[in-house]
Amino acid sequence: MIRGIQSALDPAGPQAAELFRLWNVFLWVSVAVYVIVIALLVISVIKGLRRREPSIENEQPLTIGVSIGAGITIATMLGLIVASVATGHDLAGPAVRPANAIEIDVMGHQWWWEIQYSDSEPDKSFKTANEIHIPTGEPVLLQLATRDVIHSLWIPNIHGKRDLIPGRVNKLWIQADRAGVYRAQCAEFCGLQHAHMALVVVAEDRAKFDAWKSHQQTAANEPVTPQQIHGREVFLSLPCVNCHAITGTDAYATLGPDLTHLASRPTLAAGQLLNTKGNLAGWISNASAIKPGTMMPPNEMSGAELQDLLAYLENLR
Repeated sequence: MIRGIQSALDPAGPQAAELFRLWNVFLWVSVAVYVIVIALLVISVIKGLRRREPSIENEQPLTIGVSIGAGITIATMLGLIVASVATGHDLAGPAVRPANAIEIDVMGHQWWWEIQYSDSEPDKSFKTANEIHIPTGEPVLLQLATRDVIHSLWIPNIHGKRDLIPGRVNKLWIQADRAGVYRAQCAEFCGLQHAHMALVVVAEDRAKFDAWKSHQQTAANEPVTPQQIHGREVFLSLPCVNCHAITGTDAYATLGPDLTHLASRPTLAAGQLLNTKGNLAGWISNASAIKPGTMMPPNEMSGAELQDLLAYLENLR
């Protein structure tokens, strides 16, 4: 599983902080209402036990008390609505779009996340999978879409949930003020492997982000050893090329994750497996045995071919 912080009660950015404040308001108002209701209930029971016969004189204070209680309840509900609407307004995003704001396209699939960083120079655009890198202290715009069913992106430490709906693009402004690795996930049931559709958001200082981005814009590492060279040949001869892309090769399909820098990613299968040689071998051989329902078919090859393919893929950093 993905290793990272995941808690809505540990805000790492301004949007999450607004939601945390709203949560505290609702929490303490609810606690106060609960305590008051229980106290009034106890008082009513005690007075009821002492009172032998009902009378008009006893009903009048009760009527006044109920009226006051109803008024306080209405005022409390209106106050909570105002607080909720105000928070929603604050979460809408900056009133003025920041100059040179980073835009990231997030596409939901069953069951993984496609992340695209577009650039004004097309050859500098690139894709990755199941990980989003952002610079700390800067607002970032996520453009959310889906290729199949409804998904929902939830990054608890950074923002609330936002749905990905077929046929439209939703927008979500996020900002992380504290460096770290934050776990995110799909929060809308989207099929058999919904629980295994996670990703990480890596917040880092601008220098580290720029270095990561520059590396992602490069082509895949060329194979060096005979084993890696043969591994590339094995990859290009398998059905892998029908779904995956590796920049600098003849593989340029878009149905599955881009593998150009596969070895640099922390996990496989949208957070279900750590990216180790053994897990990669199992995933390549029979992905559906690990993640039932996944679209990736089994790949038949000899043991030697599998080892060569692993050597090639482990070089894609």
